[in-house]
Amino acid sequence: MRRAEGKLAEEFSAGYYGICTAGGMLSAGTTHLAITPLDVLKVNMQVNPIKYNGISKGFSILWKEQGPSALWRGRSAKLFGYGVQDGCKFGLYEYFRKIYSDVLVDHNRRVVFFLSSASVQVFADVALCPFEAVKVRVQTQPHFARGLTDGFPKLYASD
Repeated sequence: MRRAEGKLAEEFSAGYYGICTAGGMLSAGTTHLAITPLDVLKVNMQVNPIKYNGISKGFSILWKEQGPSALWRGRSAKLFGYGVQDGCKFGLYEYFRKIYSDVLVDHNRRVVFFLSSASVQVFADVALCPFEAVKVRVQTQPHFARGLTDGFPKLYASD
C-alpha cells in the first residue's frame, strides 16, 4: 500500500487507526497523569469524607500523614488506564464510523456518529476498569501495592 502524498497513513488503514489510537493515548494519558494529586485527594474524600472534608485540609493531611509521594499514588494506573481508554476511543471511533457509514449508507450522519460513539464507549470503559480498580486501591489502601506491576496480581488474586 502506498502512502498518500503529505499524509502519515491512508485513511481507514491499519496505520491510520494506529495513529488515531496513539493520539488518544498521548492526549489522555498525559493529562490524567498531570492531575494525579487532585485525583488522589478526590478518591480519599469519597472514601473518608469526615477526615478529608476540604481541598486544602485534605492535601495537608495527605502530605503530613503519608508524605509528598502519597499525592502521586496510582499515577501509572492513571497514565496507562486512561491512555488505553482514550486510545480505544480515538482509534475505535474511526473504525466504527467506517463500518456504520458503509452499512447505514442512507441514514443521517448523526446516527452514524452516535452509534460509533456508543459502541466505542463500551470497549473503552471495559479496558479502563482493571486499571481504575488498581488505582483506587493504591490510593486508598497505602499497603495494597505500589502501582500496576504489583497491584494487578494482587487485584486478580483477591477478586
